[in-house]
Amino acid sequence: MIDFMLDPKSGIPFYRQIIDQIRFGVATGTLKIGEQLPTVRALAVLLKVNLNTVSKAYRELEIQNVLETQQGTGTFIGNLEIQIPTEEREKKLASICSEFFSIASSYGFSTNEIVRQLQTKQGGEK
Repeated sequence: MIDFMLDPKSGIPFYRQIIDQIRFGVATGTLKIGEQLPTVRALAVLLKVNLNTVSKAYRELEIQNVLETQQGTGTFIGNLEIQIPTEEREKKLASICSEFFSIASSYGFSTNEIVRQLQTKQGGEK
């Protein structure tokens, strides 16, 4: 299961962020075929968003055959393999890095300090 996180400052609608996180979860193998997702109500409560927001995301993913909803039992990851295009992956990473760098810089951290900390987190300290 993935830890859903919404960023209100990103400018991306919450339903779109949910869709992206599920698609990336399936593409990376974090979410497995047949894995059950939280109910619409449970995810809405967890993320503190309107039920319609989660419902819209799930509905769009059902149309794309990423999710399958079985009445009375829940919503599951469908039997569809997802491959995120390289360009989309790079754009997402660039966006994440840009936001991260902006926040770190606002606290006065240098690029070298940031890189050194990232390497430490990955066990790649030199």
